[in-house]
Amino acid sequence: METKIDFTLNGQQVSVTTDPLRRLLDVIREDFGLTGTKEGCGEGECGACSVLKDGKIITTCMVPIGAVGGSDIVTIDGLKETEQGKTIIEAFADGGAVQCGFCIPGMVMAAEDLLRSNPHPSEDEIRKGISGNICRCTGYDLIVESIALASERGDGLW
Repeated sequence: METKIDFTLNGQQVSVTTDPLRRLLDVIREDFGLTGTKEGCGEGECGACSVLKDGKIITTCMVPIGAVGGSDIVTIDGLKETEQGKTIIEAFADGGAVQCGFCIPGMVMAAEDLLRSNPHPSEDEIRKGISGNICRCTGYDLIVESIALASERGDGLW
């Protein structure tokens, strides 16, 4: 049975009428055409599909759309338009942390989640903050260094 679900997506009030058990990932990509959020494992383990729900990071492959009614969802497509998002993305590019780009949207979302709660994290705190995300190409050192660079450049943004 389809249900109407209202929520905020990247700052815009939206509605979707669908099966409430459908994955949030599929609704974001298929119904709203926001393909920056990627599917990796489909099991909540890799972090490629990460978004912010009410300011906290979640993996959209594990969340049914029915669980987001009334919530504020921010995807990489929305975050990249903000000063915080631009700062993180530029730091990733300048720091050489982007190779294939598949995991990067989730890594950027994890960086935003971390920097929002801890604007000046240590290396250990950064590693813990991205521990729910897997990268097979770039390696974690360049990503960690890029998040530290974003922290320096974004002083006062978070």
